[in-house]
Amino acid sequence: MLDIKVLGPGCAECDRLEQNVKEAVAMLGEQAAVEKVQDFQHILSFGVMQTPALVVNGKVVAYGRVPTTGEVMTMITTRLAQAEEESRGGGPAR
Repeated sequence: MLDIKVLGPGCAECDRLEQNVKEAVAMLGEQAAVEKVQDFQHILSFGVMQTPALVVNGKVVAYGRVPTTGEVMTMITTRLAQAEEESRGGGPAR
């Protein structure tokens, strides 16, 4: 299951990113837990200084803008491929 976090203070852009994420997950047919993180200290723990931001399986994949649904789909599939590579002993994702 994917662990996806939308980081931001609750602005309209954050809401739009959350919607794009939900659409991307549905289109990919993946299982995902999508969480909105609005606590500033929690956001900072990811090293993010610009919001909205998107975290997929613990890695920040976008910040300071709202990726399209298609871009989010690409980010998710890239992270899934990286996780698969890691599980086969291919080393950490970069």
